[in-house]
Amino acid sequence: MWGLVPLFWPLVKPAGAVEILAHRMVWSLAFVGLALLALRRWDWIRELVRSPRKLGLITVAATVISVNWGVYIWAVNNGRVVESSLGYFINPLVTIALGVLVLKERLRPAQWAAVGVGFTAVVVLAVGAGRPPWVSLTLAFSFALYGLVKKQVNIGGLESLAAETAVQFLPALAYLLWLGSQGSLAFGAHGAGHAALLAATGLVTAVPLICFGAAAIRVPLSTLGLLQYLAPVFQFLLGVVYFHEAMPAERWAGFSLVWLALTILSWDALRTARRSRAAVESAKAEAEAAAVGAGPVEAGPVEAGPVGASAGGAGVGAGVIPPDVLSTPSAQPGR
Repeated sequence: MWGLVPLFWPLVKPAGAVEILAHRMVWSLAFVGLALLALRRWDWIRELVRSPRKLGLITVAATVISVNWGVYIWAVNNGRVVESSLGYFINPLVTIALGVLVLKERLRPAQWAAVGVGFTAVVVLAVGAGRPPWVSLTLAFSFALYGLVKKQVNIGGLESLAAETAVQFLPALAYLLWLGSQGSLAFGAHGAGHAALLAATGLVTAVPLICFGAAAIRVPLSTLGLLQYLAPVFQFLLGVVYFHEAMPAERWAGFSLVWLALTILSWDALRTARRSRAAVESAKAEAEAAAVGAGPVEAGPVEAGPVGASAGGAGVGAGVIPPDVLSTPSAQPGR
């Protein structure tokens, strides 16, 4: 769904990107509020209100994701779907860079190599286009910052979206009322079908998030991280095949470097996950042997499958998966 969402935003034209963004905020809160009412999940509100620090972080997160949403909608409706997909391809690299700069995390050599290749890709794209890929960089940095802030808040995806859209609601509603007073509001001016599509922006935002939250508790995080590459892949294919956006040689070269960086990250994350699992199995075998008085034994080969990892391992390096997913079964609607 996240990969196919570029097909939706052109349907709500001639509404402008800012009006679409405002509708997305207003209707997302309405839809998520109904979902929370049906699930009877309200206890988190009391805890959030009692924590000024968390409220402040939620406000920062709402601001950053507003930038992300707005730029993405504008880019899709202005023929920059391919450039948007690049933003979500390089998001894991930006997330790793923030982990080093802000959280003082240590990187493995493969992760350093991937970041270096990714930086080279941005330089190639900037030189080829004659300008920095500002749409891609804005999407990547805003989503990475969003994940960094959300990691500190640590609440579930549905609750997070409700809190953030509650912060966004009044400014968004005020903007829509102002447009209406100026006679330039698209909602209701182009028929019931168009108005229904604008209201459906809430569904477009919340449904993929709810599905991801359900998947996160059933699928290993390393697998989930790799699956997250499907969204920018679909966006890229839509941009090239459906929207017929130009792909000159320098853009292919830049994208190829990004894909190489992501391949290095994925290989390193899966290798680390397998080693971690083998170490756990070995320690478990030794503990069991010691418990029965047999002494330590050498563990045999373990067939390793995809497993979860820490915030500094597979979760950050394995795909376009925000850091807070590793602590809560949630994802954030950055598309």
